Amino acid sequence: MDLSAFTTAGELAPLGKQAPRWRPGLAGARHSEVFAGGREAGGAAAALALALDEAAGRLEQRSHVLWVQDAAALRLGGRPYRSGLPEPLRHRLIHVAARTPEDLLFALEEGVRCRDLAFVIGELAGNPRALDFTASRRLSLAAEKHGVPLVLVRLDAARDLSSARMRWQVRSAPSPAPQWNAFAPGRPAWHAELFRARSHAPGEWILRDDGHVLAADRIAAAPDHGDLAFAVGDRSLAAIAG
Repeated sequence: MDLSAFTTAGELAPLGKQAPRWRPGLAGARHSEVFAGGREAGGAAAALALALDEAAGRLEQRSHVLWVQDAAALRLGGRPYRSGLPEPLRHRLIHVAARTPEDLLFALEEGVRCRDLAFVIGELAGNPRALDFTASRRLSLAAEKHGVPLVLVRLDAARDLSSARMRWQVRSAPSPAPQWNAFAPGRPAWHAELFRARSHAPGEWILRDDGHVLAADRIAAAPDHGDLAFAVGDRSLAAIAG
C-alpha cells in the first residue's frame, strides 16, 4: 500500500516552509471529493465550479464532460438541468444514471480513462462499501495517468478513508447582491472547507461564481486561545474541581 496517501499537507511541505494556500487557477488535483448535504444542490454546483476551474483551457480541446449519478443520489437531487448549466457545457454533457455504487465506480473509472473528456463529475450518496480505499486509489491513479480531472460529490456521507488528493466540505452560502437589480437572484456562492490536501494547506473560503471564473475569499482562522472553560454537563462545579 502506498502510505503517501495518508500524508497530510503539512508533512509534505519542506522543513521551515508552510504548504501553499489553494486559490482558484492554482494547479489542484486530478481526483477531488466534495462532501455536502443531500437536501441542497450546493455540492453538485460547487463540484462543477471546481471542475471547470481545474479544467480551464481544456474545454476548447475536449468535446464532452461526463456526469454520473447512482440511484440514491438521483433520488436526492434529480438529474442535471441542461438549461441551467454554463452555456459551453449544455451540448457537451453525457449523463449516466448508475443503478448501484459499483456501477457508478465502473463508469467513473472508464470516464477518466477517456482523454476526449474535459472532466468527470460523480454523485454518490452515503458511504457504500464499494467505495473503499482500494476503489478510491484506482480512481486517483486512473485520473492522474490519463490527465482527466474527477470530482466526486459525497452526499450525506461521513468522512472516511480515501486517496482523493483534495477533500472539501461544502455548503451553500448567501449570494452577493446583484449589481444592477436588487430583486434578481445573485451569483452562486459556497462556504468551502478544504480539510485535506496533498499539496496545499487546509483552509476555508467563500467561493463565488462570477460568471466567468471561480473567485474565492479566504476566511481567516480564528486565533486558538486553548480551552478557556470546561463543559459543566450534569455535574456540580465542586465535582469538576475535585
